[in-house]
Amino acid sequence: MKLDSVRPEIRWAIEAAQDKKAANLVVLKLGALGAFAESFLLCSGESDPQMRAIGDEIEERLSRQNVRLEHREGLSGAEWMLLDYGAFVVHIFTERARLYYDLERLWRTAERLDIPDNDMPSSGAAGSSDRAASSSSSHDSDLSPS
Repeated sequence: MKLDSVRPEIRWAIEAAQDKKAANLVVLKLGALGAFAESFLLCSGESDPQMRAIGDEIEERLSRQNVRLEHREGLSGAEWMLLDYGAFVVHIFTERARLYYDLERLWRTAERLDIPDNDMPSSGAAGSSDRAASSSSSHDSDLSPS
């Protein structure tokens, strides 16, 4: 799978996540596997504020393109946020939660596209390179979306 074969909505979500310095972006194409969504976009954030910033930026960017968010899960302090757009789902994890749930392994037969850092040119506004505040504290909360 190549980046230009990915739906425009997912490319916009990738750009938004990269603008907020999301790490380890991966697209899994699930359509041929009979999954409930055509694709997953997985990414990681280093802290709760960064994860919220990634999720908010994706929502805002897609909303400007008239792409409707169907459901959002993951409250403040959660280690996994989920943005459900119907045909695709965005998963934003802490690294700990990503390793624990290991969706890449669970969907290992899916076609996979690893997105190198800053692979896509940013179309964000000035100041979009500001990094979300990093936190060194760990969360002992449940890893499931709230």
